Amino acid sequence: MAAQNETAPVIVIRKKKGGHGGHHGGAWKVAYADFVTAMMALFIVLWLLSSDEKVRKAVGGYFQDPTGKGNLMGATMSGAGEGLMLSQDDMSKLKEKLEQAMRELPQFEQMKKNIEVTVTSEGLRIELLEKEGGMFFESGNAKPTEKGSELIRMLGEQLKGIPNKLLVEGHTDAKPYSTDRGYTNWELSADRANSARRLLEESGVPPERIAQIRGFADQKLRNRKDPFDPANRRVSVLVQYREPQEIKAPPASGHAAPAHEAKAPPAH
Repeated sequence: MAAQNETAPVIVIRKKKGGHGGHHGGAWKVAYADFVTAMMALFIVLWLLSSDEKVRKAVGGYFQDPTGKGNLMGATMSGAGEGLMLSQDDMSKLKEKLEQAMRELPQFEQMKKNIEVTVTSEGLRIELLEKEGGMFFESGNAKPTEKGSELIRMLGEQLKGIPNKLLVEGHTDAKPYSTDRGYTNWELSADRANSARRLLEESGVPPERIAQIRGFADQKLRNRKDPFDPANRRVSVLVQYREPQEIKAPPASGHAAPAHEAKAPPAH
């Protein structure tokens, strides 16, 4: 009976409080990770600031176009890779390279006033300007002269390793050209562009690189004040910055003519 009246012992459980780490848990790990990320970003910025402009454009182009099809992905003059398009800086270097190659042609002194190479918003434009009596093509004919063949073949040698698309354009002056069989300035301008295209391909330019053949007749005069100026008769080769999305080749041919432009019959 006395044993039942004894008071049962009281058991007190005291939890030991943790030290300094118990108040913060793993928060320090998050802060440390943020610090490391910030340092990495700082190092990248410092590296970019110390790099040349081509590297900065290449990095910026990646974030704008990670697929690698943009014109700021960086490229070399050798055209390394299908998706690497020449940038504007590269176009300026290509211009210098072409001009140097032209100066080495035997008849360059006779042609230099009729050749114009410019970097435009579309790309690098190479224009072969005719003079009275014909310089690069026989007068009233789509057949290239000796000088024209030599120059266009040289352009093909220089452009064959570049991945950018090429457009070839033909232009005439406003002097009517018509025959009994209906051959007009539209056919002549397109035939001359097509003749230039053949010479480029014979010089090694892959056919798939030539995106379009254009015949403008007298619709885009170079000298509008004098529609009959021989310089209005010209053939242009345009090295584009990037491949235009709107260009699509027709099923039967690898060369498309845009709307309102004549598709020329094959030149003979």
